[in-house]
Amino acid sequence: MTPVPKHFAERWAADTRKPIPRVATEAEMLNAFLEWHRQTFELKCSNVDPGRLSDRGIPPSRLSLHGLLRHMAGVERWWFRQQFAGEDIDLLNYSDDEPDQDFENLDGDVGVAFDVWRDECERSRLVVAGASSLDDTGTDGATGEPLTLRWVLLTMIAEYAQHNGHADLLREQIDGATGH
Repeated sequence: MTPVPKHFAERWAADTRKPIPRVATEAEMLNAFLEWHRQTFELKCSNVDPGRLSDRGIPPSRLSLHGLLRHMAGVERWWFRQQFAGEDIDLLNYSDDEPDQDFENLDGDVGVAFDVWRDECERSRLVVAGASSLDDTGTDGATGEPLTLRWVLLTMIAEYAQHNGHADLLREQIDGATGH
């Protein structure tokens, strides 16, 4: 067996995220991957001066860690609560007049944005815990077509993976931190 290079072993030893099981049920594995990505996103936003979380570091992009935080709170709500569970609640950081306000309107308190995101993640976990199967369905509000919990979990994993890449670049621009 090939030994693990020292650099990787040290980085893995310092990782605070819960490991993703390599042998588990499909539901356990999908939930573990989503949690890992949520934790990764939070790590990328941690230990940054709150005033710097709104920095838009890669022109001409309007992305910032604060905007991504607002966006991910809205995405959690949209897919789990509104589309899958069918809750009749308002969208977060979106209107037809300002569809990109999650990224554009950063005048709110970053601490509040973290609280909202964490709350939406917890509510999403409750929706998942209340389902009996990955085959349980909700309804896509845009198309009227059914969507399974499996599809929602995979969609959220992909969404976090994409935005964790953005967050990694933004964080490196802010203070040079890389990893996670």
